[in-house]
Amino acid sequence: MLTLIIHAPRTRYEQEGKRSFEGTLESGVGDEYAIYENLYAQLKPGDCVILLDKDRKLRAEGTLLRLEPKSRTENGIQRYNVHIKSLKPVAYKPERLNRCGVSVI
Repeated sequence: MLTLIIHAPRTRYEQEGKRSFEGTLESGVGDEYAIYENLYAQLKPGDCVILLDKDRKLRAEGTLLRLEPKSRTENGIQRYNVHIKSLKPVAYKPERLNRCGVSVI
């Protein structure tokens, strides 16, 4: 089983109007994460999802329901809304992220 890690920093919420860590925790949906095709191909429903706010050292974990295609970046990377079930706050532990603010481990 793989783990998808997504980052929801407060600056993304404040500057871009994207869902905050708290908003994602409450709704179970992460807004438009750019996920490279090779990472997307590895993921499936039931995989673990880790939601981070590295600046405020917040972390939550849940289970991937689905990845909903949305827009594309200027470089052509597909963005997805990440639907997560049973998302619960847990003790903070840092994780490595790629330049898009995601990772798969």
